[in-house]
Amino acid sequence: MTAQGLEVIDHTVHTTHEWINELAQRLDWSSKRSALRLLSVTLHHVRDHLLIDELAQFSAQFPLLLRGIMFEGWVPKNTPIKERRAAAFITHISDQMEQTEEYRGSQDIACVFALLNARISKGEIEDVLASLPSSLRDLWPAP
Repeated sequence: MTAQGLEVIDHTVHTTHEWINELAQRLDWSSKRSALRLLSVTLHHVRDHLLIDELAQFSAQFPLLLRGIMFEGWVPKNTPIKERRAAAFITHISDQMEQTEEYRGSQDIACVFALLNARISKGEIEDVLASLPSSLRDLWPAP
């Protein structure tokens, strides 16, 4: 038991660190801060492409802290967005990662998707992929 009796908080912090460390390793980046930034930006943009029910099911498998990050700044009435081109998806994320020297574009976004494949159930990933336009599905490695 923790000193404060808040094991759920300790657990989500620990699990969130595991996700970030794994992503940084997949990216081969030294900055965990940058890895978290890429994870956050990518999750936000995926979130904005999903219907509310699918988003709720998808996010239910995230650590509590990452779930909160995923919903940060979300405006449900503005989603799902109608963007259909992979290039626009990549550009949106790249614009938000422009201060990150290590960022390499679509191959780094694919690392985030590979992390999600490893951490989220295959069935849920397949549901998310089915909800995305085909050009965006092509960015996501098969689960």
